[in-house]
Amino acid sequence: MRVLLASLFLLAIVTVQAKADRAVTDTERARLVSAVAAQGCTGGKMEWDDDDREFEVDSASCSDGRAYDLKFNADYTFKSKKLDD
Repeated sequence: MRVLLASLFLLAIVTVQAKADRAVTDTERARLVSAVAAQGCTGGKMEWDDDDREFEVDSASCSDGRAYDLKFNADYTFKSKKLDD
């Protein structure tokens, strides 16, 4: 019984962590496209990170020819830019 309860508890933790990111809505995407463009970038995979309460744009192509991971606050203000690995 303990093993079963421990397994269910671990499954619940993994499930909660897996829901940390979600796809952005069409409205959010439109605002993010503008915010990304203001940083001299385009494209990228856009997600909302519920844990950090921020938007993430992975692998955005920027004007210097490199790809970056960008982060924006919930109000779409720029937060950080990191070279994509």
